[in-house]
Amino acid sequence: MLVDGKWTADWQPVQAKDAKGGFVRQTSSFRNWITPDGSAGSTGTGGFAAEAGRYHLYVALICPWASRTLIARKLKKLDDLISVSVVEPALTKEGWQFGTYPGSTEDTVNGARYMHELYTRVDPHITGRATVPVLWDKKTGTIVNNESADIVRMFNSGFASLADESVDLYPEALRHEIDALNERIYPRLNNGVYRAGFATTQDAYEEAFHDVFGMLDELESLLSAKTFLVGERLTESDIRLFVTLVRFDAAYHGQFKCNLRRISDYSNVSHYLRRILSVPGIAETVSIDHIKRGYYSIESLNPNGIIPVGPALEFADLLPSLPAAI
Repeated sequence: MLVDGKWTADWQPVQAKDAKGGFVRQTSSFRNWITPDGSAGSTGTGGFAAEAGRYHLYVALICPWASRTLIARKLKKLDDLISVSVVEPALTKEGWQFGTYPGSTEDTVNGARYMHELYTRVDPHITGRATVPVLWDKKTGTIVNNESADIVRMFNSGFASLADESVDLYPEALRHEIDALNERIYPRLNNGVYRAGFATTQDAYEEAFHDVFGMLDELESLLSAKTFLVGERLTESDIRLFVTLVRFDAAYHGQFKCNLRRISDYSNVSHYLRRILSVPGIAETVSIDHIKRGYYSIESLNPNGIIPVGPALEFADLLPSLPAAI
């Protein structure tokens, strides 16, 4: 991680843990918002007005948090307004790196080699992890936000008529239900797989493991009578769940030891996953190659770096044959 603006040691997945040895995720450090008129959002400072061509999104296709933002960008038809750079899937000793691996890009905005260079460009004395996604302001040369939940919501409403206003991922009438569901799914499943995979004690691993499959069991029951999670329409809750489900059998089941069942063993959840993948634009944000190469490049979990050939994925017919052209 970065300490006072200097890269220290080699990249490690676990930077903090609780008293049980459980994985503790870092809090995002940049929380400004793009708004239609540039006024301040719910956190941070103002000055970030919605403008075509002003903003740039840095992502990793392996990362579920970054993929949330790519999906929101696609669904809101912001492709032509917000440019994108994609880091290489394999994590290096200095974290995320730009390059030429298929489906990846160079950093055409700032010419950085590693993501951490963008963080120190904004704050030469920053301490913390250099994570994706990052929403960058090309006009002022700074990071707007690096919290995926914020970025999804600002893509939904921050660009007003510049975006597709027929799509609303966070409709006012459903916000209470969306927020409540997000708060249940995030710790138990979205972050639960990481709590299992990066646990440093048996007790922490088993607690996370049971959270993951308890939540999947609940979702299997919930989706027996529902097309989408909330209000029978696609919302941000579906995006947040989807990015975990699509990675589960390819990465979390094996690499993170979440191996009680596969998503393909859940009939209703599997049909739901296919339904989300069939929404125009969403499959373009998925690269199983990047996902496997990324997770299995974590040396502390897979020291020999061997990438599994499988598994056969029930939804593979819905995915692009080549890495996504974002």
